Amino acid sequence: MTDKVDLEEFVQEMEKYRGRHTELVTVYVPQGYSLINIAKQLEQEKSTAMNIKSKTTRKNVLDALERLTRHLKLITKNPENGLALFAGNISDNEGQPQIEVWSFEPPKPMKARLYRCDQEFVLDPLKEMLEVEEVYGLVAVEINEATIGLLEGKRIEVLQKMTSGVPGKTEKGGQSAARYGRIREGMKKEFYRRIAEAVKNNFWDMKKLKGILVGGPGPTKEDFLKEGQLVTSLKEKILAVKDIGYADEHGLELLVEASQDVLSEQEIIKEKKILDDFLTKLAKTPEKVTYGLENVKKAMEAGAVDILIMSNKLDKKYRKEYREAAENISAKIEIVSEETEEGKQFSSLGGIAAILRFEVHLK
Repeated sequence: MTDKVDLEEFVQEMEKYRGRHTELVTVYVPQGYSLINIAKQLEQEKSTAMNIKSKTTRKNVLDALERLTRHLKLITKNPENGLALFAGNISDNEGQPQIEVWSFEPPKPMKARLYRCDQEFVLDPLKEMLEVEEVYGLVAVEINEATIGLLEGKRIEVLQKMTSGVPGKTEKGGQSAARYGRIREGMKKEFYRRIAEAVKNNFWDMKKLKGILVGGPGPTKEDFLKEGQLVTSLKEKILAVKDIGYADEHGLELLVEASQDVLSEQEIIKEKKILDDFLTKLAKTPEKVTYGLENVKKAMEAGAVDILIMSNKLDKKYRKEYREAAENISAKIEIVSEETEEGKQFSSLGGIAAILRFEVHLK
């Protein structure tokens, strides 16, 4: 079975191909659907293709359908998640056809059933699998500034920065101090309401929004929730209110870190936990881990690998080879990115490592 990194690379490769005419064939086989029925459909499409006026296009489409039909005979059953099939002439030279066939098992269940012959391959159903299914709104607040952001998969994006203009506290006494305090409180409330309006503008129509995290120093975050007049439907989406020291871009990062209890299944948190576990073991109990292509390979051959960890920047050839080896010994496989500091540190170690079931002597 493939992962999202393989899917992304496959989509990028298929996007490069363009047919001279409508001679690139796309077939999507849904999860659980009969390959025999797909083969029958392709035979029927051959009859339809006989009506194509252009002799060259007709021949290329028929050849692509024939190659697909033969390819299907080699597949004993529909894979667990369904199948995406592609075939067509990708030659750059007129009159010298190069018919190629691809089959790809997606990392998620295929829902679409499709047959299409066009100048480009239909890739939208695969691209949809690359989209993050749920996102979290981030709001970092203090008296003088606020930052609104989005946690999407492993990426934190800044959506809007705001400043208040609220002056500092005065030490003067008397009526002027009281008046100054009232003005200052009024400016704070106005700022909180502006933040609430910005939150609404950024998140109101966001269908994938799973929840909102709010953070800030001291009582500021609670004052914002009390005085900001945030609309009820968004207020109900607040999953956590965390104490953090900043309300800038760094504050968003701190807010995500402080919310690990809420985001335990979110990609960035899962990735940090995996790498933290590996790096901690490497420092404290190095006999329980290994890293580097050669060492991991030897550990795999000994059946000692419990969890295989690979960077998405690792060469595709090695990812495929080591994943297959890991599957053969029922090891768990984790793919991590370079979008965190831990991920960058991991890449500097070669981008491949293993947490071991038992100690092995590798030298």
